[in-house]
Amino acid sequence: MKIGKKLKNLRIKHNLTMQELADRCDLSKGFISQLEHDLSSPSIDTLITILEVYDLSLSDFFNENEIEKKFVFKNHEVSILDEEKYQVKWLIPNAQKLNLEPIIMTLKPFGTSQIINPFQGQIFGYVLTGQVIVHYGHQNSKINETESFYIKGDAKHYLENPTNKHTEILWISNPPIF
Repeated sequence: MKIGKKLKNLRIKHNLTMQELADRCDLSKGFISQLEHDLSSPSIDTLITILEVYDLSLSDFFNENEIEKKFVFKNHEVSILDEEKYQVKWLIPNAQKLNLEPIIMTLKPFGTSQIINPFQGQIFGYVLTGQVIVHYGHQNSKINETESFYIKGDAKHYLENPTNKHTEILWISNPPIF
């Protein structure tokens, strides 16, 4: 089985250069290139190391269409990352394999999201509860409950909760960035 194209597609979907992937895996850029062009085959350990960057198991990597076949996702499948100033809920497991990544971003009182560096893509947000300030490049705008925003990934951006209550935002990015 030729896996080079799959590895390259994963790297591109995660907006990584060959050098960035090589650095994360303690491999050379040249070796990553050889893998992606099917000029070399990785050992199982090396493949596992590469897949860990994408939070993928070997079975997920070789089972190509499982996530695409499924179209309903239950509450127990939600993954949660709870940070000091915000919380991220991934609504679809392994969404990094897809084109869209829907999450619920909860900003804690006076909290901010992480700063997202420029990337090739776009983001849609809908404020479910509360209000949020969207910082986009050198601009910022206050968005109220039931209002939405759309931004390109061409500038640094982040969200800020200016209130003492939790704010929830439906956030959909293309490609996945979380």
